[in-house]
Amino acid sequence: MNCTGHLMSGNTAVSQLSNGQVIPLVQERMPLYLAAGGTLEVWLESRAIDRHRPNSRILKKVLRLTDSSDVAAVLRAHAATITDDYWIQLEGEELTYQQVQFQEDTFAEIALTGNFSSYSREYEKDQIRKGSPELTNIGSYEKCWRIEDGRWWLYKSGSPLERFSELFIAGLGKQLGFSMADYLPSGEFVKTPDFTEGRYNYEPAEAVVGDEEDYSFNYDRLTALHPSLGRAYLDILYMDALCFNMDRHTKNYGILRSRSDGEIVAMAPNFDNNIALISRGYGKDPRESNGMLMDLFVELLEERKLAYRPPALEEAAVRELARLTLPQEDIDRDYVAAMILERGQRLKHKIGQLSIGPQSFSGPQF
Repeated sequence: MNCTGHLMSGNTAVSQLSNGQVIPLVQERMPLYLAAGGTLEVWLESRAIDRHRPNSRILKKVLRLTDSSDVAAVLRAHAATITDDYWIQLEGEELTYQQVQFQEDTFAEIALTGNFSSYSREYEKDQIRKGSPELTNIGSYEKCWRIEDGRWWLYKSGSPLERFSELFIAGLGKQLGFSMADYLPSGEFVKTPDFTEGRYNYEPAEAVVGDEEDYSFNYDRLTALHPSLGRAYLDILYMDALCFNMDRHTKNYGILRSRSDGEIVAMAPNFDNNIALISRGYGKDPRESNGMLMDLFVELLEERKLAYRPPALEEAAVRELARLTLPQEDIDRDYVAAMILERGQRLKHKIGQLSIGPQSFSGPQF
């Protein structure tokens, strides 16, 4: 691809770009994927709004994007996102990060709902020319970024069962002492604040492991990057096994890095649990849910000789959380509680059968 200029982190040029080639300048502050030799085009495409979202197509029409490619969409926003401070300064441009940073949520309603009135609205030429954080808002669900009291919040659509699952799992993880993203209900949507708080760079695990989802491979790569990441990864896998999260992939968990020096800060809080628990409906018996994720988790512990102490599940707390989550929706809360408590017991039993040694750890690792 023909892209010449600089890859920036804030106001610091961390790479020179020459016809799409990436030449490191400050390697320790580069995105992990590019620092490891990845290509600029693939990195840009990984930041693009999902072209298969209906509202994505509407948004691109409103923004007068005649080139509908992923790279064109990302470059309209200078490749900037809400969750990190990386951006592209093309040759000849004289911009600062403060000029590129998103300050408005003008196109949020289009991205989230495709609302006809938003589509028909007259926009200023400057608003259209600036682009939008929605152009680099990845994921397959309709969503948007909104500013509330000076802070960015991600809104996401979903069915009542999906929204319940997201909210319940976030609350349960916090009960158990894990690092979880905050989620709140908002009408027909859920919303979560930007967990980078404008202070960290979020890097998806994909930057380190590609699209490889094998637990052992991911654990090894994360531990090699920073020992505490492997331990935090186990906590995510435990919650996935407990809550039957079928949709954990390398784009929806990741790492927080310092914006000033690129150092690893922590695993990002656990997020994106809407395709879990009861999101796809109820089984015949909550005590007989699929055990594959449990088996994969326990196999990792056994294979890598990792001791893990599951946190204690309190029945009263689980039932109360189920009762308080989306109380206006028709949810079988007894089913949810029974499913979680039974899966917790199954996991505890499977882990207890392992003979690995005295070391044990669980809960927050940072």
